Amino acid sequence: MNQNINRFFAIAMAGTLIFTGSSLTGLTAQAKENHKVQTVAGAGALFTEAIKDKPAEQTEEASVSENDVEVTKEAPATIYGYTNLGIANVEETLNVRETPSADSSMVGKMPKNAAGEILETLDGWYKIRSGDVTGYVSADYLITGEEAAARAEEVKQTIATVKTPTLNVREEPNTECSILALMPQGEELNVLEDLSGWVKVDLDNTNGFISKDYVDISVQLPKAMTMTEVRYGNGVSDVRVDLISYATQFVGNPYVWGGTSLTNGADCSGFIMSVYAKFGVSLPHSSAAMAGCGRGVSYSEAMPGDIICYAGHVAIYMGGGKIVHAKGTAYGIVGNDNATYKTIITVRRLL
Repeated sequence: MNQNINRFFAIAMAGTLIFTGSSLTGLTAQAKENHKVQTVAGAGALFTEAIKDKPAEQTEEASVSENDVEVTKEAPATIYGYTNLGIANVEETLNVRETPSADSSMVGKMPKNAAGEILETLDGWYKIRSGDVTGYVSADYLITGEEAAARAEEVKQTIATVKTPTLNVREEPNTECSILALMPQGEELNVLEDLSGWVKVDLDNTNGFISKDYVDISVQLPKAMTMTEVRYGNGVSDVRVDLISYATQFVGNPYVWGGTSLTNGADCSGFIMSVYAKFGVSLPHSSAAMAGCGRGVSYSEAMPGDIICYAGHVAIYMGGGKIVHAKGTAYGIVGNDNATYKTIITVRRLL
């Protein structure tokens, strides 16, 4: 019996080899190159399996071509919008100069803890951009790296930026209360508290409320002051400076009772009404009525662009104790007059 079984397997093996050989003989040269025959035995059965050869350069381990890999470059880490942060490490202000020289003209100042983007490093100087100021500061007074990052967490501020032409700042968080001031587009206010639909803001040492619908809220670091702000005082916006510049170009034009023309003639309230209209602020044509517009501040707190009300008269404060106004028929529109030439009734802040 065993001899018969052995004889059977011998014949089967021979037949398989003959079949395999004849099959290989019939393969084309290309097929022989691309295929090999693997004989697999198991459970008393024999069979063949053709498999594709692997290219010679391919390794046993799976490999991935560089072209198949999507390389993702991480964006530089930012700290409140800065990729290369520097912070003024001074007690008061750090001068920002036009060129990297102590003899160069100043283009701005960085208050204590003001932040800037470092654009370039030179011998003992950094070129920085901070707010609207770009220039050079001494490297001795600017902290960077981890020290700057830690300081940023200490001095960060929540800012509301006005995104509508004119925004009312109100006494309470509702539209039924008094308007304290009008803020022009682009004005930035420090947020003291985030309320439902409103934010409480710092308004020149007092508090006011503005609707969240008309501002963009962001966390920012203190910024450099332009020379305009240095000249007129920190917090004086370019809008205020532009208003003064616009008003003073009409100096020398005539005074006309009841008039509102900046070129052909205006009275005191007509002059101010027309100047402010250029900046999106609507005012009544009455000096008495203007005394109730905006919010009152003391003369010591007066800023360029505030209006100063006298008995029967009104003027625009220029800063430095000076006013521009339609003074009277004998004078016309006059600039650089002394603000205290008459008794001041009230100072009103509209911007």
